[in-house]
Amino acid sequence: MNQHPPFRCGHVAIVGRPNVGKSTLLNRLIGCKLCITSRKPQTTRHRILGIKTQTDHQVAYVDTPGLHRKAPRAINRYMNRMAAGAISDVDVILFLVEALRWHSDDNHVLQKLSGSKTPIFAVVNKVDRLESREALLPYLQELSGRMPFAEIVPVSARGGDNIERLETLILDRLPENPPLYPEEQFTDRSVRFLVSEIVREKLVARLGQEVPHRLSVEVESFEEEEGLTRISAIIWVEEKGQKAIVIGKQGDMLKRVGVQARKDIEALIGQRVFIKLWVKVKSGWSDDERALLRLGYGD
Repeated sequence: MNQHPPFRCGHVAIVGRPNVGKSTLLNRLIGCKLCITSRKPQTTRHRILGIKTQTDHQVAYVDTPGLHRKAPRAINRYMNRMAAGAISDVDVILFLVEALRWHSDDNHVLQKLSGSKTPIFAVVNKVDRLESREALLPYLQELSGRMPFAEIVPVSARGGDNIERLETLILDRLPENPPLYPEEQFTDRSVRFLVSEIVREKLVARLGQEVPHRLSVEVESFEEEEGLTRISAIIWVEEKGQKAIVIGKQGDMLKRVGVQARKDIEALIGQRVFIKLWVKVKSGWSDDERALLRLGYGD
């Protein structure tokens, strides 16, 4: 009589310095776009759970903001707390680094991981950008000397290279447990939260380097009707000049962001969407603990 393999279930934290590809990796692992992505650092601000359930296992991946040494504002300190908190109470830690590159911020993350008894995988991302894979060998040897990693796995989060092997190695480390989440659940976040992140992603993609760090999106209303969802969202900025940039000439920037966001939101919820965006100024919100709590940046 054939016996089914035991069901495995556990949590896996994805940590690393800013802009190394953590959110792209989570999206690739769960097979859908949950986390917003950008080439600009500090795009991820929250700890987000992405859940993948198969017939014999369930993995809850925890995407985290990039750990950074300098935390000049309250929002930076909040992101560091979210990232550091994700390291505890997980079954595997994926320490994400970029192929052939090593930063002082990578050292900072490694110091945070030192002393952890959780298996740590060094996941070397962006190998698809290398002209020659042979150039990777000295880097991998150097990496192995930095810490006794449980595994060192080269991957391409964007292209999917070696992701199946990474998943197999993760499953080998997960405990035999029943599923912790319903089969159909793919995140612990609400639809309203995902909508606010979609709008913020479109803004980050269109704006310069500085403004995205000084804006946040709050879904003010979310009304579901038959065949239509009406959404009103506020884009909070810190200065009047930033407000003018976000709105754009004759409202052009805001209109384009709204059109792009609407398409993604319709794909997310499966019906037509009407979205109205407003831009308001709240001076110093990113360094105000109370303002952060009101905007959903709570521990």
